[in-house]
Amino acid sequence: MAEYAKFTEDMIKTHTILVPDMLPVHFKLLISIFESKGYKMELLQNDSRAVVDEGLKNVHNDACYPALLVIGQFMDALNSGKYDPDKTALLITQTGGGCRASNYIHLLRKCLNKSYPQVPVCSLNFSGLEKDSGFKITGGMFLKMLYAILYGDLLMTCHNKCRAYELKKGEAAAVLDKWQKKLGEMFRSGGRKYMKTKKLYNEILNDFAAIKLSGEKKIRVGIVGEIYVKYSPLANNHLEDFLISEGCEPVVPSLLEFVMYCAVANFNNAKIYDNASTTSRVFKLGYKLIYRMQKQLIEVMKKQGSFEPLHDFEHLRKLADKYINQGVVMGEGWLIPAEMAALAKSGVENIICAQPFGCLPNHIVAKGMSRAIKEDNPNANIVAIDYDPGATRVNQENRIKLMLANAKKQ
Repeated sequence: MAEYAKFTEDMIKTHTILVPDMLPVHFKLLISIFESKGYKMELLQNDSRAVVDEGLKNVHNDACYPALLVIGQFMDALNSGKYDPDKTALLITQTGGGCRASNYIHLLRKCLNKSYPQVPVCSLNFSGLEKDSGFKITGGMFLKMLYAILYGDLLMTCHNKCRAYELKKGEAAAVLDKWQKKLGEMFRSGGRKYMKTKKLYNEILNDFAAIKLSGEKKIRVGIVGEIYVKYSPLANNHLEDFLISEGCEPVVPSLLEFVMYCAVANFNNAKIYDNASTTSRVFKLGYKLIYRMQKQLIEVMKKQGSFEPLHDFEHLRKLADKYINQGVVMGEGWLIPAEMAALAKSGVENIICAQPFGCLPNHIVAKGMSRAIKEDNPNANIVAIDYDPGATRVNQENRIKLMLANAKKQ
């Protein structure tokens, strides 16, 4: 195996860690948590065609689109001359599951060895995949990250709702920016102000609720699918912006649902395969804690009343059981049909399933389950959109326009 540069503890002081643009709202909050521990991080925003070209140049075409984009974005940034390779590191996530995503890190290191062998790669994972790295996540940081995900979900939900109807363009973005900065300062400070969740949830909800909205009735469009393409503007060609330009309201399920799905998968598998362990029991306890945190946010949203609450995760699990076994956990597994069913039943009947071309788990659990979901929800209007380097944005948007034309007829 080829040697690669390793991130050491000394590099925390000297290196800037570049972060791929997967979740623009959430990642700004998560970065502030690492900054409180002395890390220097920067969220990449480069999204030109050069990113795709760099990905095609450096990644085998058997790899899926998210791998191509993440690696392309990193290589494009390093090639720009903006960053000193001797003082730059990269951050990539690893799920540790059966998806090819866990192996992107090896593809990235192989690319770096050709041009930037001194640049180390940090792995953000909770499966113990990188045991000799100076990049560490403590228990306290993990707890902070859960809070950041909850706040990120609330901000994303309110922002999407308000910017679809705001009378004065840019007001929703201004409130979002205000709270990203305010929460970021709380996470960086080292104090515990961020733990006053009820107070902060209500302040966020009231700030967004103060934005004047039109009373216009718009088509609501849910976005589900593979986690990177679902959330990343780079990967889905700024899908949320496009839907708003078409007079729609984008509805995006929360990131916390994916986190809880991963936790459930661990202890569910232990039960299915009769292989209970200390790890599976810890995941079960962790899930109970996260679920309590989600329930609190849902209750605050219901009481405040201005925005539709997030989907209760136990409700999602029950919906999944109607269509697919919870043992199906490759990729986004049973979570995709559960989210599609939950959206349809809550009145969001137009659904886009965004997926990388050739992502087998997503094709099976999304396209494969959509017919059964439509049978239960006759008005459901579900369209699968493939994203890959050969798919043109025009073709993708034309397919979405056709879906919206059908929605208008209904």
